[in-house]
Amino acid sequence: MENEFKYEDYKKTADWLLSRTKHQPEIAVICGSGLGALAERLNQPQAFDYSDIPNFPQSTVPGHAGRLVFGYLNDKCCVMMQGRFHSYEGYPLWKVAFPVRVFRLMNIHTLIVTNAAGGLNPDYEVGDVMLIRDHIFLAGLSGNNPLRGPNDERFGERFPPMSDAYDRVLRQDAHFIWKQMDQERPLQEGTYVMVGGPNFETIAECRFLQRLGADAVGMSTVPEVIVARHCGLRVFGFSLITNKSVLDYESREKANHEEVLLAGRLAAEKLEQLVCLLVESMQPPSKNTF
Repeated sequence: MENEFKYEDYKKTADWLLSRTKHQPEIAVICGSGLGALAERLNQPQAFDYSDIPNFPQSTVPGHAGRLVFGYLNDKCCVMMQGRFHSYEGYPLWKVAFPVRVFRLMNIHTLIVTNAAGGLNPDYEVGDVMLIRDHIFLAGLSGNNPLRGPNDERFGERFPPMSDAYDRVLRQDAHFIWKQMDQERPLQEGTYVMVGGPNFETIAECRFLQRLGADAVGMSTVPEVIVARHCGLRVFGFSLITNKSVLDYESREKANHEEVLLAGRLAAEKLEQLVCLLVESMQPPSKNTF
């Protein structure tokens, strides 16, 4: 489905938010399943329910609170989404990524995306954190893309490159910070593949995705990243490995959403620490791409 909104619709939402908060955020964070506690770290918080924000979709998934929270991490002004939107909720991809263009019009320069994902890489364990180095967008390869339809040059060019979607410098910074945190498990780095959901993958599908080169699989994130890069935002992303994908027909294991939320709660402290330290050290992009 092509985008029904015009530039003016995004601007209306951005102006509505900016007129109701004194915060001027420079960094946006999208919190995935079970990771919404990141927003509780914000100082001087101000929250808006999605239902009160003009044009905003509604989050319907357990573990997604459905609030936009402004505040400070140390001296950096941020806005965090406690809950995102998914195509399996019935939203077209352009609407899944709607908030990203709103962030762009609020003069945010960096987007941090987080998600819960299944581990396809046999070296990964539940509770591992994987920096997203690259992604595979199965829906996009078949023509379903959040940028589908007429292009508005005020947001970005018609054919945006994705070979540098996930910022290399921020990934390097995260590795340095992780070492300083002295964690038992290494900080992983790999390729995330997005599937449509809401069902978890079959064994055959997991084997197929693994052979494609994917290290982790989930049902979100990529539409927001594509739109963010299209409109010039710097992107950093990570996946929390909340379950190991079932690859053996003899296995009795089954993925479930409750397991995903539990893993998120158990890993919350190290994830919050990583994001806080990364944001604290973050400088604006050297080249303004807006």
